[in-house]
Amino acid sequence: MNLVVVESPAKAKTIENFLGKDFKVLASFGHIRDLPKNEFGIEIENDFKPKYVIIPRSKKTVQILKEEAKKADKLYFATDFDREGEAIAFHIYETLRAKIKEQRLKIHRITFTEITKEAILRALEHPRDIDIYLVFAQQARRVLDRMVGYKLSPLLWRKVARGLSAGRVQSVAVRLVVEREREIQNFVPEEFWQVWAELKKNSDKFKAILINGPSIKTETDVNKILDDLKGAEYKVKNVEQRVKSIYPYPPFITSTLQQEAFQKLGFSSKKTMFLAQQLYESGFITYHRTDSTNLSQLALNSIRKYIKENFGQKYLPLKARVYKTKVLKAQEAHEAIRPTYVQRQAADDQRLGKDHQKLYDLIWRRAVASQMAEAVLDTEKVQIEAEGKSKNYIFLAQAQKLKFDGFLKVYPMKVAESFLPSLKVGEILKLLKLTKEQHFTKPPARYTEASLIKALEKEGIGRPSTYAPILSTIQERGYVKKSNQYLYPQEIGFVVNDLLVENFPDIVDLKFTASMEKELDEVAEGKKTYQKVCQDFWGPFSENLLKKEQELKKKSITEKETDEICELCGAKMVIKLGRYGRFLSCSNFPTCKNKKPFIKLTGIKCPKCKKGEVIERQNRKGQTFYGCSRYPKCDWVAGEKPKTKILNSKHETLNKS
Repeated sequence: MNLVVVESPAKAKTIENFLGKDFKVLASFGHIRDLPKNEFGIEIENDFKPKYVIIPRSKKTVQILKEEAKKADKLYFATDFDREGEAIAFHIYETLRAKIKEQRLKIHRITFTEITKEAILRALEHPRDIDIYLVFAQQARRVLDRMVGYKLSPLLWRKVARGLSAGRVQSVAVRLVVEREREIQNFVPEEFWQVWAELKKNSDKFKAILINGPSIKTETDVNKILDDLKGAEYKVKNVEQRVKSIYPYPPFITSTLQQEAFQKLGFSSKKTMFLAQQLYESGFITYHRTDSTNLSQLALNSIRKYIKENFGQKYLPLKARVYKTKVLKAQEAHEAIRPTYVQRQAADDQRLGKDHQKLYDLIWRRAVASQMAEAVLDTEKVQIEAEGKSKNYIFLAQAQKLKFDGFLKVYPMKVAESFLPSLKVGEILKLLKLTKEQHFTKPPARYTEASLIKALEKEGIGRPSTYAPILSTIQERGYVKKSNQYLYPQEIGFVVNDLLVENFPDIVDLKFTASMEKELDEVAEGKKTYQKVCQDFWGPFSENLLKKEQELKKKSITEKETDEICELCGAKMVIKLGRYGRFLSCSNFPTCKNKKPFIKLTGIKCPKCKKGEVIERQNRKGQTFYGCSRYPKCDWVAGEKPKTKILNSKHETLNKS
């Protein structure tokens, strides 16, 4: 009998359906061994040897594997096609080592990027050994994360608040969110104006925008231009007609799938990966943790054949499209996320729901569209000259029309079509009116889960398997809150981030963290040893940890005196910091137990009663909300801070027009 071990029951069931009665497929339910929960688990002086233990929930699984190994002639490890999968295979092997020797079992490692009968049979024909370098790379990541989490988190408990944690990559993600929030808080809007001319040729009307000259900063500046243009003649100076091509996007990798699923379907990263995992295990898509945009030759041939047969030759490029992966150190041997069979347009499985279908449809469309002909637009740009009293002004009018939909037939995107009448150089146009528009520059947008993943990927931080866990962790720990799809740093997130930036700069440094990812890649390639990577990190980190343990004082970090007097004992109240934010506490502790919420003023009038001030507060879960300072006389409350009115009434009217 041949025993095949995979991670999940769903994957086991799918594979077992492809194999004959001589095969038995069992699930390990993920990792069966890990570092212990209640101790450090790393022998620093013994070349950073990790102490692995059987995970409590896995004890029954291990027993089943041992019993089935007794009956087997061959043992195949068919875990996922990445470092994590390689490590799972290694830990199962180590756990069953005695049985393997006793039974003289033949051991094979097989990998595949899609769960189809053809792929499984092909993998069985080409087994290999467990790749110990991939195992070491996974082990290095796990050990580095344990070093930071197990040693730095207790310091945060002692110096800030219990229950906090620090993570090697999660802390960098929090830093990005915190710094973006401060950019927004410190942003000062700048005023600027635009001038539009509404013009007419025969019965056709269109608009053109003033484009020459410096940015118009004030209403005084714009009024001077309008005065200078009084009585001006508007003549067509130049007409430029071009054909513009829009090319399809590459097929999905893990990060772009998470970004697009958020944009188009509103799925969180965690939900997207959960659904993709089930689609993969059910045999509908290829492996969903990948940073390569490659498609196999077999897939290319199949997709191109499908396009020709279903859409016609004009939708098929002369050659297959090959995309260059932009991700740093991408695994080019891997394949992009695609449907296993392009002919299957629906994930038709009773075990799968509507959300599975939505995600599968998105993956299917993206893969097919990636190999279709480009869309074609007819574009036109017209420059119109107006001779003012002191200078000539140039206005620009533009139009575009979809000439050929190409890949948009499968993967729709918004293409703004606009109209211009037929214009020729030298034609005189009639001015209907000039319009001035006031605008203000806007701060950068807060991160969403999708845009934060994009930022991490751009910096070379994290890998396909880590994005969703990073985002879940920073929200579960209360450092970041998601509201209306945007990520907001919480009070505790600011404090912990500032402490780490000042005292442990390497831990939250983007370049340092990205360089660590490169070192892990070098371990996977056999270019650098696991021990070397761990030693290079541990030496400076442990030395600084001891130093900061002595230097940092909790009171200076978490307490701030106020002029408010405790109504119970007359002592001064202080602002203290807890896990869920700031609160007021009597300074006469532990004698006096008086505590109450800390109210943060915003300087904004209540939009309901117009008398009270909007205050920022936190509920028991640490979530921020806003209410009126006159509560309960005024019951106004909101989850978002109202926008401050930075414009006077005149400007508001102009802006609306």
